[in-house]
Amino acid sequence: MVSFCHLLLGRTLEKQGPAVSSYIDFVFECRMSDMELVKKMLRAVLQSSKHGVAMARLQGDYRALTAEVIPYRQFGHANLESFLRSIPGVVRLERSSAGEVTCFAGVCEETAHIAQLVARQKNVKKTGCSKLLNFQMRAKSSSLFSHNGNTCTDKRKAPVKGILFDKFNVICMCDVISSVQQKPVNRADVEVVQGRIKQLLQKYCSGVWLSKIPQLYRDMFQEELHMHKEVETWTHVCTVEKPGSNNIVDRLVYPVLEPLDFTLPETPKAHPPLLITPPSTPPSHQPLTPEIKQKLRQLLNKYSHGLWAHALPQLFQEAFGCVFPRYVLEDLSLLADTCMVEYPMPDNRKRAILYALPCQVQAQPRPRPQPLVMPCTGNHVLPLIIPTTEFLSVLVMEVSSTDNIVLRFVGEVYSKALEVLEEAMLQFYSTVGAGLCLLSPKIGQLVAVAIEEDAVLRAQVHQVTEDNVKVYCVDHGFFEVVSRKKILQLRDQFLTIPFQATTCQLAGLEPFSTDAVVLKSLDSLAVGRTLLAEIVEREDTPLIVLYDTSQNEDVNVNAVCLKALQDKSMENPLQVNSVYTNVCVTNVCSDGSIYCQLPSRGQAKLKDIMDKIEAHFISQLTWELLVSKPFCGKVCLAKHKGKWARAEIINLHGSQVLDILFLDLGLPASLEVSELREIPPIYLKELITIPPQAIKCILEELNADESVWPPEAVLWLRETVLNKVPISIYWHLCSQDLQSSVNHQLASCPFWQRDVYFSEIARVSEPILPEAGDSSYTSPAQLNALTLPPPLDLPLVGQNVDVFVSVACHPGHFVLQPWQDLYKLVVLMGEMILFYNKQEVTQISIQKNNVYAAKIDNNWHRVLVKGVLTNDLVSVYELDYGKYELINYSHLQPLIDEFRQLPFQGISAQLAGVKQGVWGEEASMVFRNHVEKKPLVAQIESVEEGECPWERKISVYLVDTTQEDNDIWIHNIMVEFLDEINRDA
Repeated sequence: MVSFCHLLLGRTLEKQGPAVSSYIDFVFECRMSDMELVKKMLRAVLQSSKHGVAMARLQGDYRALTAEVIPYRQFGHANLESFLRSIPGVVRLERSSAGEVTCFAGVCEETAHIAQLVARQKNVKKTGCSKLLNFQMRAKSSSLFSHNGNTCTDKRKAPVKGILFDKFNVICMCDVISSVQQKPVNRADVEVVQGRIKQLLQKYCSGVWLSKIPQLYRDMFQEELHMHKEVETWTHVCTVEKPGSNNIVDRLVYPVLEPLDFTLPETPKAHPPLLITPPSTPPSHQPLTPEIKQKLRQLLNKYSHGLWAHALPQLFQEAFGCVFPRYVLEDLSLLADTCMVEYPMPDNRKRAILYALPCQVQAQPRPRPQPLVMPCTGNHVLPLIIPTTEFLSVLVMEVSSTDNIVLRFVGEVYSKALEVLEEAMLQFYSTVGAGLCLLSPKIGQLVAVAIEEDAVLRAQVHQVTEDNVKVYCVDHGFFEVVSRKKILQLRDQFLTIPFQATTCQLAGLEPFSTDAVVLKSLDSLAVGRTLLAEIVEREDTPLIVLYDTSQNEDVNVNAVCLKALQDKSMENPLQVNSVYTNVCVTNVCSDGSIYCQLPSRGQAKLKDIMDKIEAHFISQLTWELLVSKPFCGKVCLAKHKGKWARAEIINLHGSQVLDILFLDLGLPASLEVSELREIPPIYLKELITIPPQAIKCILEELNADESVWPPEAVLWLRETVLNKVPISIYWHLCSQDLQSSVNHQLASCPFWQRDVYFSEIARVSEPILPEAGDSSYTSPAQLNALTLPPPLDLPLVGQNVDVFVSVACHPGHFVLQPWQDLYKLVVLMGEMILFYNKQEVTQISIQKNNVYAAKIDNNWHRVLVKGVLTNDLVSVYELDYGKYELINYSHLQPLIDEFRQLPFQGISAQLAGVKQGVWGEEASMVFRNHVEKKPLVAQIESVEEGECPWERKISVYLVDTTQEDNDIWIHNIMVEFLDEINRDA
């Protein structure tokens, strides 16, 4: 990030010249080096405190200021202290008698006047504290959000127009201490105002913007709030948070969690002066012990993508058998020297994610296979770079074990580049290089091998005999024994691209890496085929999941290989026209299908093993069994009704939330990653051999072809059969005893008349009203009472912002998402998944132009209802992504207030710089190919406000800045394309 900002600002300033504001010139010089930029940042951190900054806290303060850590390794230093001692002009280090190192700002000519200001600072408890330079960098999206493409900041160069102020907001906050005496304030008046502020915050207990308080105060009490600037200093009344920037609009105010009662000793002889506010020093908590800090670091190393703070007490108890002090959760600043704290949802201060400090991350090395290419001297070959995309196409060539999969990446700079190289080699060695035979090949030597008449490959010598040579083909991953006559000298001109064959490991199959059954399945599914690979862990030997996407539904190759280990004799051999007793119904789905457990040998063995696992978790600590790298198809353990059960991960939502399926219950659920556990190794192989014990069934003669049942029918069936005493089923045919037949009872219920039921939603303009007495009903008045989120903050006209184009129809209509806050959207959607997937489907009033939560493709979205159709479908507009969808009415739920805080992220836009009109399909396709699903830079040309947030529309210039040499302005491409079309016409 530091390097990016240097390139961005340096290049932009060069273009703008003297027109750039003077305060930016004060902070930065054109094309300053990375080291100079880091020095500037360190000075900004250190000069803000005349008492210095503890070295243990320096990284946290630096990151809070810049969204990055101090990159001391980049400058060749092994640790932070070594780097700081190398820049004495910036940092002065002092060591206390207790051994703690404190950092002070060094004094140089350009900052001497600032140092003098800092030295004259008053005590921080008094008003008038001077705020010095405060640099705020745009925070990265961490690992919470990932698109199939690089972010704008990967290879950033600024567009040739404008300065991207949003990339590097430089806020000069030099508040001059006013010498004007404050007008005395009556203490009684202050107490009245403070009491009213408490009342106001009781109403807005989830937080309110500081800038909104004067208006809310006026509306509630019909008086002006004249002392609103003092509100944030009343720490006994409220808590103020600065989530993203130092702009006052961005501060959130909350009621205090626990009113603090300060008891002052009586002093009859001397009366203290009246204070406008009581002392703001919080009660001191006992510092964390080194043991607790070390255990926390271990947890965060395990969860490299972050860990929700609220999960710490449970994890500490299960993993370490000790209690985590809960007071820390109320004041996460106590963890400043132990981890990094991030609030992805600024309106909810109780939801924080903790990350390990970079200097504390200790990678757990995985066993790696022996490299097939031996170290070679005399030849320099570029290393193979793993593609940066999350999913990539690969050609699987050889399989010796699941830990040693030889494959080749498919793509422009990989397989296609190899084809060009091998064609050049064939032409060269067929003509001028035909006589370049290698008479005495040596082990480890790189050579060219004429494998066939029409193929010359790059290879390495592994074994030499009198007549033959065993070589390893470095681009194709196989060994070959060839005659000495076919060994040719390899010219340096054919070493311009890396060796293409590389090795990977399959995730989830490590304990069965050499199992014959697994390898047989893998050979039939993968070898010689082009598959899609998902990277779980990006190391020298990547950990991957393979998918076969050639069929109607994607096939998880790793999961299929694991299922090949199941013992078929433990399955339930069902027969038609048979009666089964003691059947337990474990789940009833929304389409009316049910999952049953039947008595079987597998069921008995499963119960025995799960009882042993329960005892294992009770008797032993489970630190090593925390799931740190989830992936689709992984089989692990999760709790269901207080007991551990087998679960398979079926979907990931960011890095914190995932969907699972309880294999032996047929029950889907949404959980946080921290709730999963690995299967203890001593029970793993035995447990994997047991097939899933839940069998999916469909009730006879109950419209099984329908996709969704009426909610009443689903609820009735759940109440009737779910988790009741074991029942009997007559397989496929209905029971003759109609009185006890669930099928017959359900078919005769009045709400089963689907035509009557769905006729209620035929009227678009009228809501669906439930039956009287339905407590789950949400009236239109209640829905309208819920507030809409604030409008999305946009840069001023002429300024720039990083965006992601989620939908592109044509240059006259596309949808942007601000890149900076996309990770907040992912966290919000994860919270919605956890909330709504645990709720029963309820019948609600569906009205056009109202906002709801909608389940679309296993995710929950914030949507606007555009219309209600007569076939139980609803047309909705995704407010965060700009897409239109048709969904079943039962997939809509009320959007609660908690999920209405983040502004809707989708912004309708049109392309500036082109003449708007009717766009043909060809022009629309060219535009989509250049912008859709891509991160770009948008320069605001104009903003057209609307009555509702989704009615706002902007006109922007779009710039692709991913090229190394130049920026691509999209409107220029469209103008050239239209000119070409007009010429041809």
